[in-house]
Amino acid sequence: MKKSANRSLDYRSIRMLIVAALLLFLTGIAHSYLGERYILIRLFKRDNLPQLFGGTDFTTSTLRFVWHLLTVVWWGIAILVLQASGQQLQSRSVLEMFSAIAFVSGMFPFFLTRGRHLSWVVFFAVSALLWVAAPGG
Repeated sequence: MKKSANRSLDYRSIRMLIVAALLLFLTGIAHSYLGERYILIRLFKRDNLPQLFGGTDFTTSTLRFVWHLLTVVWWGIAILVLQASGQQLQSRSVLEMFSAIAFVSGMFPFFLTRGRHLSWVVFFAVSALLWVAAPGG
């Protein structure tokens, strides 16, 4: 049986979406905290990390921003799920959220690697394109 795209959500469905969003948010916190404490810190103490740009700072910064980037993406998805629970999910809000995710994604390499990891250029470009292309943007 096909569900109608325009149907109203019932109370049970709304609760499930809110719980899913909460789980995504909490998973992001756990992922960043536990990953930093039990994986990244121990990994960075190793003496055999690749030395790029004259040392291991670039390597550790890149690994750190990529690790925490996943949390940012999960939080963005959680916000979209919450918007869906209130039936306020429109293409504009989706594009604006992904624009914000791309912007924050660019901030990580820009600051953590002092701009040496050039992914920030792409993330900022994507952010700007999505923001401007959003209906009413």
